[in-house]
Amino acid sequence: MTPVRSIVLEIPDWPVAAYTRASGADPGEPLAVVRANTVVSCSPAARAEGVRLGRRRRDAQARCPGLGIVADDPARDIREFLPAVRLVEELTPGVQIVRPGVCALRARGPARYYGGEEQAVRVLLDALAAEGFGDARSGVADGLFTAEQAAKTTNPDHPMRIVPAGGAPQFLSRLPVAVLGDPELADLLMRLGVLTLGAFAALDHEQVGARLGERGMRLHVLAAGGDPSPVVPRTPPPELAREIAFDPPLEAAEQVAFAVRTTADSVIAAVDAAALVCTEVRIELSDEDGGRSERVWQHPECFTAAEIVDRVRWQLEAAAGDAAGLVGPVAHARIVPEAVDAASRHQPGLLGQGGDERLHHALSRVQSILGHRGVLTPAIGGGRWLAERQVLVPWGDRAPAADQQQRPWPGSLPAPLPATVFAQPLPAEVRAHDAQLVAVDARGTLSAPPASLAVEGMRSAVTAWAGPWPIREREWDAAHRRVAHRFQAVDASQTAWLLFLEDGQWWVEGRYD
Repeated sequence: MTPVRSIVLEIPDWPVAAYTRASGADPGEPLAVVRANTVVSCSPAARAEGVRLGRRRRDAQARCPGLGIVADDPARDIREFLPAVRLVEELTPGVQIVRPGVCALRARGPARYYGGEEQAVRVLLDALAAEGFGDARSGVADGLFTAEQAAKTTNPDHPMRIVPAGGAPQFLSRLPVAVLGDPELADLLMRLGVLTLGAFAALDHEQVGARLGERGMRLHVLAAGGDPSPVVPRTPPPELAREIAFDPPLEAAEQVAFAVRTTADSVIAAVDAAALVCTEVRIELSDEDGGRSERVWQHPECFTAAEIVDRVRWQLEAAAGDAAGLVGPVAHARIVPEAVDAASRHQPGLLGQGGDERLHHALSRVQSILGHRGVLTPAIGGGRWLAERQVLVPWGDRAPAADQQQRPWPGSLPAPLPATVFAQPLPAEVRAHDAQLVAVDARGTLSAPPASLAVEGMRSAVTAWAGPWPIREREWDAAHRRVAHRFQAVDASQTAWLLFLEDGQWWVEGRYD
C-alpha cells in the first residue's frame, strides 16, 4: 500500500504542557512529569538543568534541586488536548488523535482548500498559537510515521518540515534506529552495527523476517518509508458542555444555583437529544479574580437538571472555606458531562427504578439538609500509612482512582492488612530483656530483640515479632521529611500488632483482630 500524504501536528512535552494549562503553573519553571518514579516528560527549563526522559526521579532532582515533580495523569493529558483537536477540526475535518499531544490528518483536503501543504500547515499552526498552543510544530510527509519524525526534527524558529513526495526513504535514512519506538529491537540492531534507519532498510526484507519475525518486518517497512498506516479520523462527539457568564458576578450560592438552572436544563436537553444519559458531571466555577473551583460528581443512574443545580450549590458551600479556590463572587460557570451512556441501559423497570436509585435520592435529600460533607462513604485510597488509605468521600463525589491505589508506594504494607486501624496512632513502648527501649540505628539494625510491649499502660511479653521495614518519605524536603520503621509483634495474649518507630517514639498503627 502506497503511503498517503499526511500532516502531523505535535505539541512537545505535552504532559508538562497539559499540567501547566490545567493548573495555571508557570511553564517557565523546571517541571517533570513522573510515572513509576521515572521521568516521562520535562519542561525546557528542566532540560536545561540536565533532566532527561527516562531518568529516575531522584537522579533528576539531584541534577535540578528546584525541580517540580508532577504525577502522570493520562486523563488530564487527553482532557487538555481536546480543545486543540476541536480547533483543528473547525478548520479541516478528519482529525485522528495519535496520542495526547499528537494528532494527524490527511494532507490532500487541507492542501487543496488552502492552496498548498505549506499554506495549510501555516493556517493550522497560527490558529493553535492564537489559542495558547504556541509550541505546536508540524511535519508533512508520505505516511504517518515519516510525518511524525519530520515534526520532531523541527525547532521553535522553524516549526514546520515538509518532506517531498517520494522523499521519505532519504529523509529517514539518517535517523537513529531508536526512533522506531522499540528499545529491544534498537538495542539488538546497534549491537549488530546497524545504527540508522537507512542501514536497517538496506537489509533484505525476507532475512529480517526470518530473524526478527513479523514485528521486525513491520518496523523494516517503516524504516524504508513505506508506512501503510492510514489516517483514521475520529468521529467528533456531540458538544454537550454548557457555560454561563454572570455580569455582574453573583455572591450568594442560592443566586448562582438559580441562575444556572437554565444552563443545567440545556445540558440535560443536549444529552437527551443524543439518546444518552449523564452519569458523571464536572462543574467548573470561577471568580473575577482568577479563583477557580472544579469538582466531578457521580450518579448511579443519571443526573437530572435539578440534581446538577444542587451540586452547584453544594460545591459553592464547600468552596467557601477554601483559600486556594474561589475568593470572590462567581463570574463564570461551566457544566461538562464527563461520562455519558446509552439511555437504553438506564431505563426504569416496570416497578420503578430500583433500590440504588431510591437510595441515591434519599441520601441526596439528607445531604441537602446536612451539607456537602453530611453524608460520607468510605473508600480505599493510596499511601504508605494505613490511615491515609482510609478516605471518606462525600456522597456523589468521585472515589479515588484505582491507579492511585495501585501506584508503587515503597514502604507500604502488603496484605493482609490489620482489621483495626487507629486514626490517631496509640503511644507504645517496646523494651528489650534488660528493660531498655528498643531502638533502630541508621543502618536499620535493632539495638536488641523486643521482649515486652506496652500499649495504653498494659504491658505484655512479646512472643513473636518481625521487622524492621523502613518507610522514607520526602527525604529531599526538610519540612516534610519523614523516616520510620515498621514492626509486627504478637504478645502473650496472641494479639498481633502493627507498630512503627519514629524519632525514638514507638506507636501502634493497627491491630490484627
